[in-house]
Amino acid sequence: MTYSLTRRQSLKMMAAGIAGLMMPGVPLLAAKNTGVEYRRLGRTDLKVSLVGFGGLSIGLAGTEQQRVSRLLNQALDRGLNFIDTAECYGHPDKNHSETLIGNAVGSRREDYVLCSKVGHENGHFGQGADWSADSITRTIDRSLKRLKTDHLDIVYLHGCPVEVLQAGDATEALIKARKAGKIRFPGYSGSGERVKAALDSDAFDVVQLTLNVFEQNAIDDLLPLAAKKDIGVVAKRPLGNAVWRFPERPEWEWYAEYWDLIKPLEYPFFQGGLLADPGPDGAAGMALRFVTSTPGVHSAIVGTTSPGRWTQNNANVSVGSLSEAQYQAIRESWRALPGNQRALG
Repeated sequence: MTYSLTRRQSLKMMAAGIAGLMMPGVPLLAAKNTGVEYRRLGRTDLKVSLVGFGGLSIGLAGTEQQRVSRLLNQALDRGLNFIDTAECYGHPDKNHSETLIGNAVGSRREDYVLCSKVGHENGHFGQGADWSADSITRTIDRSLKRLKTDHLDIVYLHGCPVEVLQAGDATEALIKARKAGKIRFPGYSGSGERVKAALDSDAFDVVQLTLNVFEQNAIDDLLPLAAKKDIGVVAKRPLGNAVWRFPERPEWEWYAEYWDLIKPLEYPFFQGGLLADPGPDGAAGMALRFVTSTPGVHSAIVGTTSPGRWTQNNANVSVGSLSEAQYQAIRESWRALPGNQRALG
């Protein structure tokens, strides 16, 4: 994967693409949900909402505190109970994702399962990796302060290489934090062979992996192994960055490689009025329902800066899983792609 833009350009592109996910016709405040599905997160004792909240976009977009407080409190009132963030989501001194979340809902800590990540103590998104035990310990302590809590339910190693996993020091730092009562369950967040190595290690109770209509390798390569070991599975990027909203090819490769697949895949929900349809049969609804219909997925985390967006996403999922015919049609379209286009991540 190639990153040709400057860091500032990349963050601007990501904030524009992930933050809000405001498709035309979606009201800022959606109607209250009629139901929320909760699933047991693998072998943990945690039950999490099928649609979770991802804290990347609020940090990268520099979202104001009042908006985040409104967004999260409304979502918690309507059934959200799974919040995910990371040490490197946003500027460390201004509108950092962890700080925004802590200020917004730290007083409601008993209402949600809280996750963060370690490995980039002094870096920003995708930069500044540090897998030393001391750095991981300091990062966890800082996250506890930012998030205004005395424990984190899950802490993920944030995309560390296979050789770091095999060395064991980073994993041992999570185990020590668990013994100290700072975290409840160690996790791993990444993709491809790195997640496979994490699953093989038996050191993690939860994995976070990429799964969407553009990137389906995990269904065949990773989910069966996770299910066999009863390891919790959280799907990240379930909307594939909603790249169908861009009229022209995005500059950033992370977006562009998904955008390039829109025409070859020929999904019916990527055509005509369904592109902007906010409901369960539109592009966003079908993309999310594909992920939540996949056996072995316990939650799909979606980032947003828009109050009402979580409610809309949950309402779409609440209509039920895709039919077997719908699900298999999406899978067959993806399988028909050339091998290099099925090897993203």
